[in-house]
Amino acid sequence: MHDGITGAAVVIANGHYQTPDAKVSHGLVRGSDRFRVRAVIDPDCAGADAGFALDSIHRDIPVVAELADALRCAAEPLDYAIIGVATHGGALTPDIKRVVASAIDAGLGIINGLHDLVGDDVDLATSARRRGVAIVDLRRPRPARELHFWSGAIRGVRTPRVAVLGTDCALGKRTTTRLLTGALRASGIRAEMIYTGQTGWMQGARYGFILDSTLNDFVSGELEHAVLECERGSKPDVMLLEGQSSLRNPTGPCGAELLLSGGASGVVLQHAPRRRFFDGDSEPIPPLASEIALIAAYGVDTLAVTLNTDGMADDTRQTEAHRLRVELGIPVLCPLEDGIDELVGLVRDHIDKPL
Repeated sequence: MHDGITGAAVVIANGHYQTPDAKVSHGLVRGSDRFRVRAVIDPDCAGADAGFALDSIHRDIPVVAELADALRCAAEPLDYAIIGVATHGGALTPDIKRVVASAIDAGLGIINGLHDLVGDDVDLATSARRRGVAIVDLRRPRPARELHFWSGAIRGVRTPRVAVLGTDCALGKRTTTRLLTGALRASGIRAEMIYTGQTGWMQGARYGFILDSTLNDFVSGELEHAVLECERGSKPDVMLLEGQSSLRNPTGPCGAELLLSGGASGVVLQHAPRRRFFDGDSEPIPPLASEIALIAAYGVDTLAVTLNTDGMADDTRQTEAHRLRVELGIPVLCPLEDGIDELVGLVRDHIDKPL
């Protein structure tokens, strides 16, 4: 999808950068093999380094108040402006539209992962045609004739698949998937990530599809197709399947496709101990042990739990990780704070098991 798109980019966060709504921005600041991120637009934390504002790691990416500041201070001429927020319902809000309009006027292509399609906005589309710049709407649904229906061919793929699922959405599943992919490669294991969201594509993952803009009848087939393409193209030792939402979030239950249609043989389960209710709903998140039991009911083992510890002090984080490890009887890790060496070993052991 949209092969060949790469270049220097500014990311539009617009007041959301230090909130979970800016998870697209956060992923791009942490790293991308497709775009060179040269600035983030957010007047609320302008003047900060984007990496330091995110997780106290300096990454030499300035946060600026306006597009004009980004054009002036970027280390090289910019090619694209990326909408780096996931608004409620994927709406193109007036303040984001204003920045997008300015970016088009400046000759920048637009990368959009919202459900609202920039290319369907008459004013923006007309301006883009006049300036000769591209609008890439990653969630523009593809017609059924271009999609794949599940065939069962995936049963012939011998490469193990590990799904990174979560107990809720916006927990860091993609971040853990990307970190684990990189760490496995660094250890000598040929790993590939199968992306299922727009940020995975923006970060440069080679195989995957955008699940929530795919016709439901074809979700399983597109997942299967991505796995088959990965097997043919890279012949990896392991594939990591990026999860979406959670098995039991009523606003968007998801994950069974990765276990059943994607043939995952193991799960890494992302969890946020401080979160009590599903994102976007008043329903309590069920106990972690019951989620592991549900995954087991699909015939798949949970290899480890990874924690999103946002807002937790170090001693609290360590105490909670130890408590859960004792309670669940499986490894419980904090990937961003403590690294994932143990998880690399667990995945290595898993893929060495006979099928």
